[in-house]
Amino acid sequence: MTQTPVRWFRGGERAGRLKGRPVDDAALAAVRDLIGPRPVEGYARDLLIEHLHRINDRYHGLHVQHLAALAQAMNLPMAEVFEVASFYHHFDILRGDEAGAALTVRVCEGLPCEMAGARGLLERLPALLGPGVKLVAAPCIGRCEQAPAALVGQIACGHATAQDIARAATRQVTPQAATSPPDLAQAEGAPLRYADYRASGGYALAAALARGERDAQAIITTLEHAGLRGLGGAGFPAGRKWRIVREQPAPRLMAVNIDEGEPGTFKDRYYLERDPHRFLEGMLIAARVVGCQAVYIYLRDEYHDCRALLEAEIAALQADPPFDLPAIHLRRGAGAYICGEESAMIESIEGKRGQPRLRPPYIAQVGLFGRPTLEHNFETLYWVRELVEKGPEWFASQGRHGRQGLRSFSVSGRVREPGVKLAPAGITLRELVDEYCGGMADGHALYAYLPGGASGGILPARLADVPLDFDTLQPHGCFIGSAAVIVLGQHDKARDAALNVMRFFAHESCGQCTPCRVGTDKAAQLMQAPRWDQPTLDDLAQVMADASICGLGQAAPNPIVCVQQYFAHEIA
Repeated sequence: MTQTPVRWFRGGERAGRLKGRPVDDAALAAVRDLIGPRPVEGYARDLLIEHLHRINDRYHGLHVQHLAALAQAMNLPMAEVFEVASFYHHFDILRGDEAGAALTVRVCEGLPCEMAGARGLLERLPALLGPGVKLVAAPCIGRCEQAPAALVGQIACGHATAQDIARAATRQVTPQAATSPPDLAQAEGAPLRYADYRASGGYALAAALARGERDAQAIITTLEHAGLRGLGGAGFPAGRKWRIVREQPAPRLMAVNIDEGEPGTFKDRYYLERDPHRFLEGMLIAARVVGCQAVYIYLRDEYHDCRALLEAEIAALQADPPFDLPAIHLRRGAGAYICGEESAMIESIEGKRGQPRLRPPYIAQVGLFGRPTLEHNFETLYWVRELVEKGPEWFASQGRHGRQGLRSFSVSGRVREPGVKLAPAGITLRELVDEYCGGMADGHALYAYLPGGASGGILPARLADVPLDFDTLQPHGCFIGSAAVIVLGQHDKARDAALNVMRFFAHESCGQCTPCRVGTDKAAQLMQAPRWDQPTLDDLAQVMADASICGLGQAAPNPIVCVQQYFAHEIA
């Protein structure tokens, strides 16, 4: 028997056919039209997610032929493009000739929104939304003070009713159906624009630093004496972080985290909507002191209006710079809570799946693009200018119950006046509710509270006099994190709150490590039972806390442990 030899050709041809998925010429032309002409050095690998966004926005999803065309244009393996596209919640992979939904409505099912009736919205909306509208039960969208909240396309709708959402969806799908604008969530008052910020003394401090009139070491010392710590959740001392990165070899980079996806957290959005340049000036001061040649700002995709605002104000700053600016890059998240973790955010900025890195090395040494990287939360940088101008004593003199400084509390739930409350560090929950939130909402009495968002644990009302600050809540099995306070009333149950946040963790686990991927899902299943299987939940909690790669899996058991300790009557 004679065998025909197999012929291999350069470029991956076998038996006269190209290996892999053939690229359609029309799809390639469409992709290149969206992502722009090919630079001489080729398309930058780290812009993969930005390019995916352009395609997803244009076609309401990602067709396989467009993914194949993008892979060829960027000289990347198709598998690499697909694995990134399929990782993020806001990218829709379309099969065959499937058409993308003309509009996606995301109803937040985070704890504050669930308490405000989000489940009822999700049940009523299918009958009200027209054809071509996709309805999604979404994780927290960062508008907890406006619960229940939704995203109609990229437009936020706060204090939403089913009719509000349906009308807003109709206006977007068929604009001629209405002439008046929808009643959508807006910031109170207009943001402070570049010219007005400059006129009020803005960027004077940063300019003085750039001219050598302010000493970089003295600014670091000011931060250290004031006791400013990272306000994104970890609480690492800001001045010490600046010193560590400053001592690393150049070139150094900076990454700013505005991916506040922790349920209950919305303070960064609140400040950004009102005074974006106070943050930008703090960012530029940090970059100058540490010696960062470029800055990457990572903003969550749910904040469409904030992205438009930042784009406009950064452009105004660059058009009339008060001093030589570093390169500033604004990057768009794609719906992944895990990217709030610093190393996962860096992976995402590099155009990869947002999966946390194993450490060491730490990102201060080997971070973005392999360079030493200064990573900061938005709010930490927001306070830099005021703290340096007023001095460390001003900041340190604030506080109650033996604590120092100020905290921005994102308060939601059963209070009369939810919102961002700037209050002394160390204030108690009872004081915060009574003095800053107008007391409990009508018909509700304090039953329990989450002091640090979904991952910070749950405490009963009898512990409402514990100071809210770094290191004060740990003896009670909780932590303050990003100071996202969710207040429960006597009609709520802590076990229901714990189940809600565990479902969130199961949905948002990146899947990289087994303890988190399997543990969160299994825990959520067990927590639905009328009586909890506490020995099994104890085992799961221990394994997740001890063996998970990052803080998501390590902190996910906190609500379980707290319910078992403080609310045993609800699960027995």
